[in-house]
Amino acid sequence: MSALVPETSSIDEKLSTTRRNDAHVDFPYQLNPLKNLPPDPDAHLSAQEKVDVDRKLLWKLDLTLIPWLCILYLLAFLDRTNIGNAKIDGLQASLGDSRGPMTLGKYNASLSIFFVSYSVFEPLTNILLKRLRPSVFIPIIMVVWGLCMTFMGFVENWSGLMAARWFLGLAEAGLFPGINYYLSCWYKRSEFGIRAAIFFSAAAVSGSFGGLLAAAIVKMDGLGGLDGWAWIFILEGIVTVLFGIASFWCVHDFPDEARFLSEQDRARVVRRLKLDKQSSAEHEAFQMKYVWMALKDYKMWLGMVIYMGCDMPLYAFSLFLPTIIKQMGYGSTTAQLLSVPPYAVAACLTILIGFIADRTHQRGLCNIGVAFIGIAGFAMLLGSDEPRIKYAGTYLGALGIYPCISNTISWVANNIEGVYKRGVVLGFVIGWGNLNGIVSSNIYQKSPFVAGHSTILAYMVVCLMGGSALLRFLLARENRLREAGKRDHWVEGMTEREAETLGDQRPDFKYTL
Repeated sequence: MSALVPETSSIDEKLSTTRRNDAHVDFPYQLNPLKNLPPDPDAHLSAQEKVDVDRKLLWKLDLTLIPWLCILYLLAFLDRTNIGNAKIDGLQASLGDSRGPMTLGKYNASLSIFFVSYSVFEPLTNILLKRLRPSVFIPIIMVVWGLCMTFMGFVENWSGLMAARWFLGLAEAGLFPGINYYLSCWYKRSEFGIRAAIFFSAAAVSGSFGGLLAAAIVKMDGLGGLDGWAWIFILEGIVTVLFGIASFWCVHDFPDEARFLSEQDRARVVRRLKLDKQSSAEHEAFQMKYVWMALKDYKMWLGMVIYMGCDMPLYAFSLFLPTIIKQMGYGSTTAQLLSVPPYAVAACLTILIGFIADRTHQRGLCNIGVAFIGIAGFAMLLGSDEPRIKYAGTYLGALGIYPCISNTISWVANNIEGVYKRGVVLGFVIGWGNLNGIVSSNIYQKSPFVAGHSTILAYMVVCLMGGSALLRFLLARENRLREAGKRDHWVEGMTEREAETLGDQRPDFKYTL
């Protein structure tokens, strides 16, 4: 390898093999990893002592950041999908008109409108997160969507439901892309996947928790003159508001401003990110050029294709699983309870895949392998009339969908460098994936749901598997070109600082496959 220093070499070895003059980058090309770093608070420690300090710091970050963020996303996913639980407990009958219950078309429209506002505003939310600070932005949107959820329990007609779902999508738009971007600014690329997986597993847990909670809450039917489905919205909305208020104290800012860290720990976090070739911890003034850089990057567009291949199936599965199980011949309460186990096993596999992908750096292969499981599950749902086989298919379907969500987000985040560029790319990828929730909302029309299962199969085969295979091929080819020195001319004549601003276009940046 002529242009890059091997990843396994020590800092001193990297520096000794770097050739440059005072002003411009020469070749072989390698940015100085020690330049612009804060002073090392552990310079006096032995190598083993440094490892121990780093491990303790990582545990401190994990215990402070991850549990609370998981709770927030559990509430978010619960609030956006609990309408599926409300449906089988009388929502359509209660919000009908003089001509009868709410039609299936109107119900599907109330699902779709959420994804319109949710997706349209997602690409811009990470810019707001960066400028307003996480400790302000996240609590505010939580309180707002919690209020939307609460008031949804008091709607009296379809128009009111549509308005509430629109504002719910608008308020929730910033959470998922925001927290994924936020976590990517705290952890090294090889550490991000498992954390993103644990965070996203809250969605699967919310599916399990939501079914159990709905089965209990609907027993309040008639209390205060309200239907059981209305109490689902009201109680879950109130809980979200309370957690949103608490988040003003429990959500922390970016590493260089986080108050729960000492000055020494802040320096350690910034150093470990910069040594991982990340600028995530740096302040960067927003410029429109970062948006154009994102729009011109093929990785963003392929990431959008891959993410839609797992996100559309995710929402179809989450919104209609109770209905699918009920159509197998089970009662409403039984269907709510039977929806719990598939989510539980999906949560476990999501975390396992995050761990494996971090260790192997093979996120594309993980996507492809897991997609095979999901394809088998929906093939069982499509091809069998036996309730037990169809129910087994829901397990495989969940296993094939949930791990790919967090793995794809981690894959995209790993391969985009630059504070604002990464935020913009994640916003577009997640926003486009969620826009496909409109498709999710309209493919399950009537039993035996052939159109729904077939559409999900097509998305998983063409977009998820096909897109993952293509992106992996292109990234592997680019890595080979960089290792051969074929990209060194990109930084010819640049100062080191100018070269560093290229982000993932730096010739020494190695893509995660």
